[in-house]
Amino acid sequence: MDMLKWIQELFASYGYSVLFFGLLLEFIALPFPGETTMAFAGFLSYTGRLDFFTLVIVAFIGTTVGMTITYFIGLKAGLPFIQRYGKWFMFSPAKLEKTQRWFEKYGSVLISIGYFIPGVRHFTGYFAGIIALPFRKFAIYAYSGALFWVVLFLGIGKIFGPQWMGIFHLIESYALWIALGVLAIAAAIVIYRYRNAIRLRLLRRKPVAVLETKVEVKVKETSKTR
Repeated sequence: MDMLKWIQELFASYGYSVLFFGLLLEFIALPFPGETTMAFAGFLSYTGRLDFFTLVIVAFIGTTVGMTITYFIGLKAGLPFIQRYGKWFMFSPAKLEKTQRWFEKYGSVLISIGYFIPGVRHFTGYFAGIIALPFRKFAIYAYSGALFWVVLFLGIGKIFGPQWMGIFHLIESYALWIALGVLAIAAAIVIYRYRNAIRLRLLRRKPVAVLETKVEVKVKETSKTR
């Protein structure tokens, strides 16, 4: 059966719950075409059959619940459990290694941008739990990334209507770069907005750094005289 026809039949039968349970199961690493389903759901909101803001809420909750479940599985069960039973969640050693490399490259930010990396987003929650990342820090990255992810792909169908499929494939190809670009713009806005506070903090730290340097020099000179 064609995937879009299958997704359409799911929405016809189950409505909004398709997004909630589908995305939740996807982040536990079970096969579900989350991005395609969201784009198609956005198209259904364009036609008036579904409400866009309800879709955003349902998709966001499904995504964050799934991510949170995987975080606590990783936190409580640990790496040995994932290595032993990961195959039941399609969590192969190769995917674990790939996720680890991405974490080493991007750190905790990967939890946000990982939604846009095929083969990585399903495992960032597990890995964040495995390395015992504080839940508050995990939640900030995971939930903010989830909101951007669902709004982006639901928005494709809502904004572009009948042309959603062509735009979807284009954005899917450059999703990671779009996410990085948005993060860079957001960081620039924050730095610009709080530039005075940042400058003041740096000026406060500078005398301390100079004093520490002088103390170190004094200690070295004292050691030499002895």
